[in-house]
Formats: sequence, C-alpha cells, structure tokens
Amino acid sequence: MIDTQNEAYFRALVNAIVEGIQDIKGEDIKLLDLRKLSNRVVDAYVITHAKNDKQVEAIADSVEDKVRKIMKEKPWHQEGRENKEWILMDYVNVAVHIFLKDKREFFAIEDLWGDAEIENFESVEP
Repeated sequence: MIDTQNEAYFRALVNAIVEGIQDIKGEDIKLLDLRKLSNRVVDAYVITHAKNDKQVEAIADSVEDKVRKIMKEKPWHQEGRENKEWILMDYVNVAVHIFLKDKREFFAIEDLWGDAEIENFESVEP
C-alpha cells in the first residue's frame, strides 16, 4: 500500500525541482525513481544537463530557490559549486544532478541505475 502522504510530498518535491530546472532551460530532464529497488541510497535522482558552467550554476540556484519557496526546504548538502561541471544537491531522499553535457555522458548515471523507473520531463525550449 502506498503511503499517500509520503507520495504527495515526494511528488511535490520532484515537481518543485523540475520547475526550477525548467525555469533555466535545463535539458533532457529525467527522474530516476529508485523506490522499488532494495540497494538504493536515495529514493530518486533528478538529472539534467546544461550548455555551460554559468547555466549549471543558474539551474542549481533556481532549484534551491524554487524548493525553498514551494516546499520550505533547503538542500541538506551540496557539492560541485566550485567547478560548476557537475553540481549535486542532496534533499535527503531526492538527489539532483546538474551536469555539463560531456560530464553527464561520462558518468552515465542513467546507465548505472538502468533498472530504475524513468520519467521524462519536458525541457523548455529557448
């Protein structure tokens, strides 16, 4: 049986993250839902990529602002803001990965979690 309260929170958090990404035109936005897997470290990953390091940083800022505004949450931990090639934002049960395209291809997180349920989100065209 699905805990609808937790499901509603999960969906609201994911939607806030995705809105933050879409606001800055992040590309190829995917949700990897890992909740049915026993060996997971988080419930889900939200993954996107950007054209350049300034956009990577702008997406991270937008996600942080959107989640704070909608969910009243801030990331528990962040990494990568110094080099801006790959920023990880940890919202405890949902991790956000914002890559430069070549780094996303190199790390291939989607391939590592190939048994996850994948949901694609619309990228907002410029």
